[in-house]
Amino acid sequence: MTFTIRRVPTAALFLLLVFVPLIAQAAAGLEAGMSAVDITPKLEAKQPIWLAGKEYNRAAQGVHDPLFARALVLRDGSRKFALVSVDSIGLPNPSVVKARKSLKDFAYVLVASTHSHESPDVIGVWGPSPGETGVVASYVAQIEAGIVEAVRQADAAAVPVRVEYGTAEDQSLLGDYRRPEVYDSVLRVLKFVRASDGKTNGLLVQWNSHGVEPKGGAHVSRDFMGVVVDALEKRHGCRAVYFQGAIGGLMGTPDKTFNNAKGERISDGFELIRMAGEAVANLADKAIKQAQAITLTPLEVYARPILIPLGNEGFLQATAAGVLNRPLFAWPGTREGNVEQIVAGKSEQPPAMQTEVAYLRLGELHVAAIPGELYPELVYGQFQEPADPGADFVDAALETPIAKILPSKKMLVLGLANDEVGYIVPKRQWDVKPPFAYGLKSAQYGEKNSVGPETARMLMEALADRVREAPAQ
Repeated sequence: MTFTIRRVPTAALFLLLVFVPLIAQAAAGLEAGMSAVDITPKLEAKQPIWLAGKEYNRAAQGVHDPLFARALVLRDGSRKFALVSVDSIGLPNPSVVKARKSLKDFAYVLVASTHSHESPDVIGVWGPSPGETGVVASYVAQIEAGIVEAVRQADAAAVPVRVEYGTAEDQSLLGDYRRPEVYDSVLRVLKFVRASDGKTNGLLVQWNSHGVEPKGGAHVSRDFMGVVVDALEKRHGCRAVYFQGAIGGLMGTPDKTFNNAKGERISDGFELIRMAGEAVANLADKAIKQAQAITLTPLEVYARPILIPLGNEGFLQATAAGVLNRPLFAWPGTREGNVEQIVAGKSEQPPAMQTEVAYLRLGELHVAAIPGELYPELVYGQFQEPADPGADFVDAALETPIAKILPSKKMLVLGLANDEVGYIVPKRQWDVKPPFAYGLKSAQYGEKNSVGPETARMLMEALADRVREAPAQ
């Protein structure tokens, strides 16, 4: 495979590569606002909407429940941040960058995806056939416009607030479908309370689980993540927003089953989605009851695009075929080296993908923004020791986990943040060559949807770099 190199102009390169650390000058009173904008696709026979997350060729047959872009805006004096959650499989970084261009009055805009497997394909690999993209450009534009509108509405709704932070843990709500079994079973929540009347103004929930994925049919849905939001909004009379955390590994509901009120085992369908969502909402309520006051000012962000080598041959072939439609760059040998865009088929330069890692320091709260499906080992460092002898890199150095990188246990771990680079696999777990780990006859699922074995290390190192850029407190 060959590539052509196109150099990015110096001025454009500066704008593309560097977010100067943005630090509030003073911890003024915090204002917060939330909103939700409908981004449900229009289903028309002349233009099928291909659903993502499972096999290809799933044209949406109907809408079970609507999709949204939900925004939380934080204001500290004249500085404004926006945290946006979109009901999407994983919005690529170019769309995030495009939406930001319409929000230049914001110091930072973070856009994360809920990873619903019943949402439209915005990446390309779930089209009508393996060689045809599933992306409908007009729908991607609808999401981008929805992000901007949601942020504008949340900004207009912002009022003075105080904030509480809480956690609750329940591993019984999770199942790990890849060995070894490792979990981040902590749910994290922010509660925003209006200063004017003491009533709840909004909720942010971060949990760590793939959706349920009902079998059969093809209906647009937010999956259980939407049930969580709807339940909390009804119970608390306010807006709520959901963010995914570490869902790699592969995190899902336990055995993909729940018992209903009659004791019947429910193992599929939207009834299972409802039950899973309500169980997570109950856990969120537990965290809310235990929440304690926290200061979120001053607002600071340290974010920078980085390059990671693209070692996934399937991704390369899909890019060359036009199935994946995002820029590739020449790998310069370092994640923050010179950026030279390449075109499939015209050069021998090794390819790389550009993505983004961010660290948000919101007063006492520390937020890691990771652009993909993070394995739970990378949150707390619960690595298998020693590595299974069947893995490909048993002697690889262990990545430094997020809990050791961030300065405090008061944290949020936002996965699929500003991009979707696929599974972020600890290198010692990487396993594509026989003999396979755990005596298995074939490789476990994960690596075929990962950029490459160096991805986890590079993302964790980039996060550590962003944290070091922050002034000592």
